This record gives sequence, structure tokens and C-alpha cells, in this order.
Amino acid sequence: MNIKEIINETINLIDHALDLYTKAETQYIESLYESMRYSLFNGGKRLRPVIAVKTFQMFDEDVEKVLPYAAAIEMIHTYSLIHDDLPAMDDDDFRRGKPTNHKVYGEAMAILAGDGLLNLAFEVMLKDLNKSSTMEEYNRKGRAIFEVARYAGVEGMIGGQVVDLLGCKENMDSDKLRYMYEKKTSNLFQASAVVGAIIGGASQEEVETLRSFALNLGLAYQIQDDILDIEKDSHINKLTHLSFYNDLNRSKEDVVNYSNEAFRLLNSLDRDTEFLRELTMVLVDRNI
Repeated sequence: MNIKEIINETINLIDHALDLYTKAETQYIESLYESMRYSLFNGGKRLRPVIAVKTFQMFDEDVEKVLPYAAAIEMIHTYSLIHDDLPAMDDDDFRRGKPTNHKVYGEAMAILAGDGLLNLAFEVMLKDLNKSSTMEEYNRKGRAIFEVARYAGVEGMIGGQVVDLLGCKENMDSDKLRYMYEKKTSNLFQASAVVGAIIGGASQEEVETLRSFALNLGLAYQIQDDILDIEKDSHINKLTHLSFYNDLNRSKEDVVNYSNEAFRLLNSLDRDTEFLRELTMVLVDRNI
């Protein structure tokens, strides 16, 4: 199979898990689940859970072990998008070509749908933790859940959103810009790779290498996103790597540099990293 076929096969596994996890247990809150599922199944690329699953498969073949964590990361990513789109945040009316959650279900339900997905993510992971049959397995899953919480929390993705929300070109500097990009984008990429590695039984050295790989992949991905969205972002006066440096060549060079570092880190692993190398190339070229 080529990489797109592998990605689609993996997405089918993830979507099946997400479908199972988002069934209402009572009719009184069916509208909440409808709102949650509207955004969850709104055509996302599933990049983060795919990274989690394929990283896991470098160390273990039993994909069922990692699916709760891959699905949880996608729930967290989706909750962040729902909240980002709200009028108090980015005030977006459309996402992926469809009306945003609050335009369909109202602001109050959109807030609750985001809250629901965030909490459900941890419920799913903790349920799996409680199924552990050995202390080693329990500790491994506990470490994975901690990594997700850290990367999604105030010192992670949320912190990055705060910098984005409060920042403007006048008070931005290069360190703060990189911090924002690391937290808003790279951190969930890192959570995905690290969780896949931990659940798969990787050594600590391998976990740290994959953590650094995902950091660089996330940075390359986000800057490339800026380049591709140059017309849209300039129209809405959005602060990006490109608008901050005002140098297209600088942005392109940084994409190459971060990508090359990601490749170097993958090459240092004594594992089958072919998929992650191909995925890096695909994401940077946006041939997906």
C-alpha cells in the first residue's frame, strides 16, 4: 500500500473507535452528543491519532492497545477547534468548508460540546488504565495520560492559545512566536508520538527522540501552513511566522531546517521509521 492508503486504513480504525466512544447513554443529552460528533466527524485529517498509531506500531503490533489514546488526542484536538472558533476567540463562521459548531448549535452548546470532548478524552484513557493487568502496564498508561494532560494543558496547547489571543505584532518577539507555535501546534504532535511510543513499550531514549521529532515536525507543518494560507491570513491580519518576519524565503528555509532535523532524528532510531519519514514529506509538501 502507498502512504495515502495506509493513512486511510488507519483513519478507519480511529473513526470506528471514536464512533463507539461517542454514543449517548441517555436520550436527554443526545443533542450534546450530536454537537460533539458534528465537529468530530467534520472531515479532519486525523493527523495526530495517525501519528500515535503509527508510532506505536514501530514497537508493538496490537493496535487496539493504543486506540483509546489516539482517539482521546483527536477529541482534545477537536474540542480546541470548537472553542477556537467561538466569537470570543477567533470568531470563525466556517471550518473545513462547513459552518462552525456554534453557528449550527449555538454558542452555549458549542462550549459544552468542547467541554464534553475534553472530559470524555480523559474518561476513555482512564477506563483503559483501569483495565491494566500488570503494574508495568498500569504505570505505562499512567505516564501516557500524564503526557497528554501536560501537552493539552495550561503549559501546553492552552498556553499557546493565550499567547496567540493576547499577542500582536508590536509586542511579539522571535522567542514568543516560537513558544506559541510549539504550544499551539507541536505539543499535540508531541503528545501523539510520545503516547504511541510509551504505550508501545519504547525505551526512554526512544521516547525522547520521538518527542524531539514531533516538535520539529509540528513547527515545519505550521510554518508551511502559514505559507499556504498567506492570502487568507493577510486578509484577516493574523499574526504568523510569515507576517512576523515578512520574509517568504526565511519561512521556507525554516520549513526545510525543521524538516531536516525531523528526518535526522528519525534516522537515529534503530526502528522502522519509513512511515513517519514519508508522512513528514507528505505534510511538508501538503500532498494529503
